[in-house]
Amino acid sequence: MPEASLVVIGTEPPCGGVKVTLRYDLPDPSGAGIAADIAAHAIGVLGSQEITTMVAVAYGPGALTDLVAAAVRDAGREAGIDLREFLRVEGGRYWSYCCGDEECCPAAGVPIDPRLHTQAAAMTVAVEEKVLPDRAAVAARVAPLGGIAAESMRQATRRAERHVTQLLAKARKSGRLGAVRHLIASEGLATAGAMIATYRAGGRYTADYQLARMTVALRDLRVRDDAWARMDPAHRDAHRRLWIDVARHAQPGYVAAPAALLAFVAWQCGDGALANVALDRALADDPRYSMALLLRQVITAGAPPSLARLPMTPEEVAASYDDAEGSYDDAEGSYDDAEGSYDGAEGEDGPDHDHEMDSGVHDLDSDDEL
Repeated sequence: MPEASLVVIGTEPPCGGVKVTLRYDLPDPSGAGIAADIAAHAIGVLGSQEITTMVAVAYGPGALTDLVAAAVRDAGREAGIDLREFLRVEGGRYWSYCCGDEECCPAAGVPIDPRLHTQAAAMTVAVEEKVLPDRAAVAARVAPLGGIAAESMRQATRRAERHVTQLLAKARKSGRLGAVRHLIASEGLATAGAMIATYRAGGRYTADYQLARMTVALRDLRVRDDAWARMDPAHRDAHRRLWIDVARHAQPGYVAAPAALLAFVAWQCGDGALANVALDRALADDPRYSMALLLRQVITAGAPPSLARLPMTPEEVAASYDDAEGSYDDAEGSYDDAEGSYDGAEGEDGPDHDHEMDSGVHDLDSDDEL
């Protein structure tokens, strides 16, 4: 069950189907300013999708929920959005901000008993399995490893770096740098493809070196974009498991790509809270990582999961990079021999941006979750 949270659900006729769900952590102590900000964002998102009806549930004591309930009600009325119901839930009971009938909604609250309806019981079980109490609990799902596990992963990452550095050193001696760069990309594509297939089949990677090779491979934008193009929403739950595992194991300097891919998949899943904490990790690792900045923009602005479409096919990604191969210079996506680490992180300046996935399909019309 959520704690100190607000859930706003935009519905659509004729049967009140759910079109968008937004969840907010409620600050303690509450205040009129933050309540107005939350209401403005929620109503703005619903309005951008031309939603005309909504319901809301606030979890916590009235001292935390009363102000935001009033702000949502008033902002909805101004925008012409009909608030069908607004409940407050605390201690196994609920109260209605919309119903003043003592017989229906007594001042002592109404006990929540999902056993009264089998469908409600099933919903309760599903919610308990999926909903975490607050943002900190969501962030813990993608928190980096610590202790011995982190040290083991650091060593595995260095080994993966050395493998590519050695290939490049041989290439420089032979004068066939382009061919070796192609080989490195091919290895990365094969690594990513095998991992995606394993997770789709219900498996999981646990060996540090396998995960390290994946994090290093994703520094090549061609590998990252190919993986992005394979994020078919039909497999979104498997992909979410995959990128959580990779993002948690990724070492500093290698977090941005898997965390941004996790954010995209979480958006596909309608899990805006996970998408946002994944973007926090991506941008903490590389504040200029443009894929993460793009996703932050569209999710915050209100793009629903239905817009989390695949801009390009893997074949189109490959053709795009093949066409541009001759225009790249060796500084892009190369390893630095002196440092022994990959130097091809995505930056704000430079040709990497020419090979970002096409952002044109990500129209800024609505949001999933803040």
